[in-house]
Parts: sequence; C-alpha cells; structure tokens
Amino acid sequence: MSFLSAALDRVKPSATIAVTDKARVLKAAGRNVIGLGAGEPDFDTPANIKLAAIHAIEAGKTKYTAVDGIPELKDAIIAKFRRENGLSYKPSQVIVGTGGKQVLYNALMATINPGDEVIIPAPYWVSYPEMVALAGGEPVAIVCTAEHGFKLQPDDLEKAITPKTKWIILNSPSNPTGAAYSRAELKAITDVLVRHPQVWVMTDDMYEHLVYDDFEFTTPAQIEPKLYDRTLTVNGVSKAYCMTGWRIGYAGGPAELIKAMSTIQSQSTSNPSSISQWASVEALNGSQEFIPANNKVFKERRDLVVAMLNQANGIHCPRPQGAFYVYPSCAGTIGKTARSGKTIANDEDFVTELLESEGVAVVQGSAFGLGPAFRISYATKTSDLEDACKRIQRFCGDLR
Repeated sequence: MSFLSAALDRVKPSATIAVTDKARVLKAAGRNVIGLGAGEPDFDTPANIKLAAIHAIEAGKTKYTAVDGIPELKDAIIAKFRRENGLSYKPSQVIVGTGGKQVLYNALMATINPGDEVIIPAPYWVSYPEMVALAGGEPVAIVCTAEHGFKLQPDDLEKAITPKTKWIILNSPSNPTGAAYSRAELKAITDVLVRHPQVWVMTDDMYEHLVYDDFEFTTPAQIEPKLYDRTLTVNGVSKAYCMTGWRIGYAGGPAELIKAMSTIQSQSTSNPSSISQWASVEALNGSQEFIPANNKVFKERRDLVVAMLNQANGIHCPRPQGAFYVYPSCAGTIGKTARSGKTIANDEDFVTELLESEGVAVVQGSAFGLGPAFRISYATKTSDLEDACKRIQRFCGDLR
C-alpha cells in the first residue's frame, strides 16, 4: 500500500512550472536558454507599492491579520469592484487569499461534492481541472477552437450542462490564448446560464487590465445582474500590478460562499502576508498610470511575436486581444523530422526538440487541453523575444 494519498492519482504536476524548472536547470548547466514559459511580467513592482510595504514593516504591521483580509484592503477591493466593474459588495462578501490560485481552490473545496461537474472551456489554465479533481469533482472540458477565437460558444455550453453541473469557470482575457470575450459574446454565454439556476459562475479576471486595441473588458455579473447571487468574481494584483511574488488574490461573491471559503482558509494558510496586503491597498488605491504604459510595451511585443511566428514554416499564430500570451498552432510541423532525427509526432515533441536544439522554452498546448499548439509568454524583454522567434524560425525551417 502506498504511503501517498490516492488523490494524487487524480492530478498532474503543472506543465508551466515543469518547463520553467527544466529551463532553469539547462541555464545552470551553461546553456543559452530563453524561457518563455512563465506567466510573469518582467516589469518591477511600482515604487509606490514597494514603499507602502516598507512603511508597513516599519510601522510594525507584521502580525496576524483577519483570516480573510485586513479591513483596509477589503475596502480597497470593494471600491475597485464598484469603480471598474459596477459591482457592489459588502465586506462580508469579499475574501483575500494567498494568490488567485488559493481563492479558486478554496471555492472549489468549499462547494464540490463527489460527482459534481465543473465546465471548463479549453484551452484552459493548467490548474483548473487539477483543482477540480483534487476537490473530488469532475472537470468537463469544452474544446473552443481557433476558428471561434478560442471562445466558448453558447450552443456548446448548453449541450454540456447536466443536472450534475455545479460550476463553470470562465477566464477572460485567457491564459493560455489571450482570447477575450466582448460584451456581446459574454451576454450570449450568460443568457444560457440564466436558464440553468443550479450552475454557479467562477470568473477568473486576473488579466482584466491587460487588454489591447481598444478592447473593453466586462465580467459576467456586470453583464447579467441575474447571475450576481451565484457568481464568484476572482481577481488579484499579480499580473497588472507586477506583483506575482507578493501572492495576493481576492474575490467578491455571495456572503455564504465567502464565509465557507474563509473557513477553508482558516484551517490551511490563515491570513495572507500582512505586508503584501498593505502593499495591495496602495496598488488598488494608488496611481494606475503605469498600467497603460506597460500595456503599450506588451502590445508592441505581441505584435512582434505574432508577426515573426507567422513567418515560421508550419506555424500559424492568431493575434490575441489580451493577457500576455500567444497560442500558435504547430500542426504544420507534425510528422516532420528534426535535426536530431526525432520525428515530431505531437506538440510535446515539438517543444522538447525546440528546447534541446535551440534553447527556447515554451509550453505544449496539450497541457492546456488543445493541441497541437504551444504557449509563449511575451512578458519578457523584447530582445529575448526577437531572438527566441528567430530560433523558432530556424528550428521550423530545418524540419524535413
């Protein structure tokens, strides 16, 4: 009998973390490796936010806090939801967690019973189905093709809903594709959900501020007030505020659900870092001027990467509307042979050969539920992106 829990049989390690770790090992061994696997802005945390953390330390704000967040941060989150999303929450309807991932996980652990189904549009963030499985539920993937912009279609959602469906997880802009739902597209989805009152909505808005080309962000509870009482709106400071390591996520939702999530959190991690919470107060309440400045750079990088990848043999790269990822198809390379003599049978072979021969680390699309493709994070310096794309062009050009 194994000492380890049988629950581990239901989950796989994170593919994005795995490729980042592999690139790190190769770099340590002296290889010239460009890592494009991690979804992390290369910009530093803004100075005013860092200063707020320093002031918190100097003021001795380093003790335990309320499990679900300090009142000042809850107030800042409530103001943010009202100001940017037109959503009204009370403090009892808001929770702060150690990153968005913990908030999502707490919600699933607090609500999923064995056999409950959770609909997840694919391509999806690698952690969604694994968290559902750990909670004892059944992830139900709906494939969203490039032809539909990697976006869930209302008819496909209608067909996937069963009496066992408890949640749907929506992520816009999306990790891994960068796809973002317009107001009209989101309204078509919410119209379906209104007809199925047993289905709750978990919306991951972590990339809300990272949108381009005059795209207007909206969130489901904002689009359809009838869903307000069964929607958990999740967000955080990681991406737009360049605070990935600070580990602060948050959510607004029904008070009963928030209370249950707080109970889970109280017996796992307790409160998030007090210092990170005070920094996040400044992030949400302070100047937002750096966000459009950063987005200008991200947009330039997106356009560079899309243009260069579409010049590579066998690669087709759609232009995303948000986040900092592209999700190119590598279908045109399948069946070809690399310089090593290895035949590219699938997207995992593609990314493995690309890393070993050219030192470019990307993540295979099959890890996100739809291949043959791969994900590139363009949240890294422009010179590295240009170099990496030239290496990808060379790698694809050498395939026979």
